[in-house]
Amino acid sequence: MINGTEGVAICKEVETMGAGGRMNVAAGSEKPHAFKRVPVSKPPFELSDLKKAVPPHCFKRSLVRSFAALFRDIIIVTALYYLAATIIPVLPKPLRTWHGHFIGSSKEPILWVCGSLATNAAIMASASTNGLMTLHRTHHANTNSIEYDEVWIPKRKSDKLYSEILNNPLGSFVVFVFKIVLGFPLYFVFNLYGRKYEKGITSHFYPYSPIFNDSERFQIFLTDLGVFGTLYGVYRLALIKGTEWVINFYGMPILFMSGFFILLTYLHHTHPSIPHYDSTEWDWLRGAMATVDRNFGFLNHAFHDVTRTHAVHHLFPTIPHYHTFEARLAVMPILGDYYKYDDTPILEAVWRETKDCIFIEPDEVNGEKKGIYWFYK
Repeated sequence: MINGTEGVAICKEVETMGAGGRMNVAAGSEKPHAFKRVPVSKPPFELSDLKKAVPPHCFKRSLVRSFAALFRDIIIVTALYYLAATIIPVLPKPLRTWHGHFIGSSKEPILWVCGSLATNAAIMASASTNGLMTLHRTHHANTNSIEYDEVWIPKRKSDKLYSEILNNPLGSFVVFVFKIVLGFPLYFVFNLYGRKYEKGITSHFYPYSPIFNDSERFQIFLTDLGVFGTLYGVYRLALIKGTEWVINFYGMPILFMSGFFILLTYLHHTHPSIPHYDSTEWDWLRGAMATVDRNFGFLNHAFHDVTRTHAVHHLFPTIPHYHTFEARLAVMPILGDYYKYDDTPILEAVWRETKDCIFIEPDEVNGEKKGIYWFYK
């Protein structure tokens, strides 16, 4: 067990050195890698060893702390909404349109904080099922499996269509922007960029989609009713407040929030140093460890540290957000090189991953390709 002083020292060292994640071109490698790869051998520890290292209180949930975080976010969002509602109406008409630059910059802070509300799912020990929860559960059960993971499944270079489109900076950037802007809604409606199923309509709003099992179909039906009810409420609000108001204060925030959600999950699961596995190599622990913690600066606290505790979240998803940072410090000495932290500035990291992490291909070992896949461009 590490004490508080040791934990802070370890954290500072990792955030300075990147836990092995700084530039390290492999000597003698035909394809140099921008970052040192994480180990892919079976780890010398078990999940139980990691759990023993985490202080027991980290697994305990507090309604008081959870609701305190929720109310803090609501207060901040309300204050930002008040400022926007006060400032926007007095601006010249060109600056008040939904496509104006001011709207994007003024709403973005609201969305940064709104996104943190999602982290308060740890308030309840159990919850009803919907499409997002099913996706999240399946993703956690199959992280970095190229056959069974639900999200961020990289393309193979052998896929000629994607190879021609993505294997150039402009093409990969355009596709990435498309994902940021429309990826979230298109994923839920059409399962775009999701796991491929042989049969059925793969929509997260279709109760009989192969994505769901029989016990979940009724909850999906209830979710659909909630979505249609919300859309009707937005329609009625537009009749009262006007279309421009709804776009500015509802549509644009959703657009930015979904875009930021896509960006965050993309960066957590896309990095030159982390592998993907096929069924011949995949196991739960190695898949769960193949994630990247990121540094979002002051937004780390705005998002309750979900940005830099994603690895712990995959290992122990029931730990509430207000204990994940402490749990992270506790398991880092055991994880060693299996833990990946990258403090590259976010915009720089986005550009690097967009142009360098295009395809996955396995390395050849003694003339044979193993079931461990790495990003290449």
